[in-house]
Amino acid sequence: MANTKQAKKRVRQAEKHRRHNASMRSMLRTYIKKVTAAIATGNQKTAATSLQEATPIIDRMVSKGIIHKNKAARHKSRLTAHIKKLAEKAA
Repeated sequence: MANTKQAKKRVRQAEKHRRHNASMRSMLRTYIKKVTAAIATGNQKTAATSLQEATPIIDRMVSKGIIHKNKAARHKSRLTAHIKKLAEKAA
């Protein structure tokens, strides 16, 4: 355990940041789940709307350092590909 005043403060700060980051990650996952749920229903319009809502959240998590930019790109790419498949099936 930390025994200097500075080290104790860093422990407090690290815990505060950990909780905040966990909250942000949870919010990100929720938005991604909303898109996948919309894709599962088969409604292309709803899925596209959900993706439009989720995209800025995903990008914001990258800028805050919560997730890596490649992970964000992968999520956006895969979700977009699923929505395009729904559009092709509908056509």
